[in-house]
Amino acid sequence: MARLGLGDAWKCTFANDNDKRKAKSYKENFEGAPELLVRDIAHLSVSDLPGHADLAWASFPCQDLSLAGSGAGLKGKRSALFWEFWRLIQGLSAERRAPRTVVLENVCGTITSHGGRDMAALCEALSGEGYRFAPIVVDAARFLPQSRPRLFIVGLRGDNELKPELLCLGPQAAWHPDTLGIPYDLLGDAARSNWMWVRLPAPPRRTRRLADIIEDKPVGVDWHSPFETRRLLTMMTPINREKVRAATLMGRRMIGTVYRRTRPNENGVKVQRAEVRFDDIAGCLRTPSGGSSRQTVLIVEGRNIRSRLLSPREAARLMGIPERYSLPERYNDAYHLAGDGVAVPVVRHLSVNLLEPMISKSRVKQGCAA
Repeated sequence: MARLGLGDAWKCTFANDNDKRKAKSYKENFEGAPELLVRDIAHLSVSDLPGHADLAWASFPCQDLSLAGSGAGLKGKRSALFWEFWRLIQGLSAERRAPRTVVLENVCGTITSHGGRDMAALCEALSGEGYRFAPIVVDAARFLPQSRPRLFIVGLRGDNELKPELLCLGPQAAWHPDTLGIPYDLLGDAARSNWMWVRLPAPPRRTRRLADIIEDKPVGVDWHSPFETRRLLTMMTPINREKVRAATLMGRRMIGTVYRRTRPNENGVKVQRAEVRFDDIAGCLRTPSGGSSRQTVLIVEGRNIRSRLLSPREAARLMGIPERYSLPERYNDAYHLAGDGVAVPVVRHLSVNLLEPMISKSRVKQGCAA
């Protein structure tokens, strides 16, 4: 999805993933993808990386950094794979082939993980290899009907320059949550001097609605039985049941999305609850590690209430994946591909307004390492 967002102006010269199912889909959609190496990044060497790329993009595992995750942070088994990526960047640097720009992407839990120390470690790593860096938080809801805030740290090396109008003296509310001050205060003087506050142009007002994405005749999922829908409604708290009741009185078709979450009841006992929203924004897609990780669609038309899982194509649309993109046949594989990705129009906005102008000032593009 990072490649889709960057667009055809970029040439991908190397790609890596260790998931054979995602790799199969990638090859099907990118003409066989001879640049893709399916291997654990820990087993890659600098010699596997060709040329001198303009950009290295790393969307490394989030499980240990997520607020809903293990809390292990950058020392966790999965999120610690960042250091394998950085080992390769350091090797390229030793060979004078370090990419001119680096983008690190992950969940916003990275900012406060271990009291900000994990993000501070990322920033110190960038600074130590000669990168100035600009942390920025972008919510996909500005482009698509899905709540998906993500942290992007854009690293700039050497004589790469930003447009003066993109630089600002301090944080901007639209792009920098207050929590960024936590890792900022932990940095040493050198790394703090390499921190840049940037502001992006505001994207056009979002026009695509959740109703535009939801299918009347979904492929890959079945509608729940009336019993299953009633059971879903009984799992709701009074506040959430009131949302459904209000939707029945609207006099028009209302589309909501539901996640099942574990919450303490009035006695402090953890029980599974169904939480619904009717604000024209889907909840953040997740990988389907369990039944509660898959999002449910709730359609209310007066007293007629139907429910079903979000379809694979609907999940893809919520990520901005084009209709022409071929999805895996198995439901969980397709849902995993979408839930584990980065929103395409967010990447496009970063590329058009930040990456491409910056790189074009220093040299003609020669490649993209993704």
